[in-house]
Amino acid sequence: MRLGRRLKHQRVDESLSPTEMSVLGTLARCGSATPGELARKEHVQPPSMTRIVALLESKGLVRLEPHPEDRRQKVVSQTETAEAMLEESRRKRNAWLAALAEGLDEDEWAKLRAAAPVLEKLAHL
Repeated sequence: MRLGRRLKHQRVDESLSPTEMSVLGTLARCGSATPGELARKEHVQPPSMTRIVALLESKGLVRLEPHPEDRRQKVVSQTETAEAMLEESRRKRNAWLAALAEGLDEDEWAKLRAAAPVLEKLAHL
């Protein structure tokens, strides 16, 4: 958990909350979604997601488009600005982790390699 918290601080735009960054990450991984779908994926209430999406839209990081099948709904997509910001944040986190990893010995690297598949599985449950 400590490593996760420290990683969250390795981002390019400090004005975005961790929740806003998480929503952008979900859009990057899963593609466009309705606010309701995003709320379920992010484990927040729909009114909260509506506010988050509005904030991200006002910052030019997402766009809302009509739903192709249900005109009552909107589809949220990330913008090129968001894609670039996420990529730069990813680069910054990777560089930070690489600098930390330089302090590991070969035995620690072996343990980390052995644990990686299990951690990957847990991340996607």
